[in-house]
Amino acid sequence: MYYIVATDKSFDQASVDLESAVKKHGYGVLHVHDLGGTLRSKGLAFDNECKIFEVCNPSQAAKVLSIDMRLNMALPCRISVFTEQGTVKIGLIKPAQMLSALSQDMALVEVAKEVEEKTMQMVDEAK
Repeated sequence: MYYIVATDKSFDQASVDLESAVKKHGYGVLHVHDLGGTLRSKGLAFDNECKIFEVCNPSQAAKVLSIDMRLNMALPCRISVFTEQGTVKIGLIKPAQMLSALSQDMALVEVAKEVEEKTMQMVDEAK
């Protein structure tokens, strides 16, 4: 269900490279959540870094929503850059598996597979 790769890049470089890969594949970055920074700003001890990139391809999102409007709650796609035990990782929850748990519509499965292929390529290129 998860696709996670480790990288030798720094956390900051992996984040920059992910954003570049997202744009290269015709997706946009809607928002970046700095989860690590947010937790630390609230006074919590959190040693890891974690940025969550909300990414979207408008035409793919429109296809999903035209099939099942309830799936707006599963959008946009999220790709994370994070540290775990000193290693920088980039990962996502595979869209095809996630959306297949929410709908059995074959048209949706095809869209989800296309999105999954692209988002995994983004992760690999940022690695």
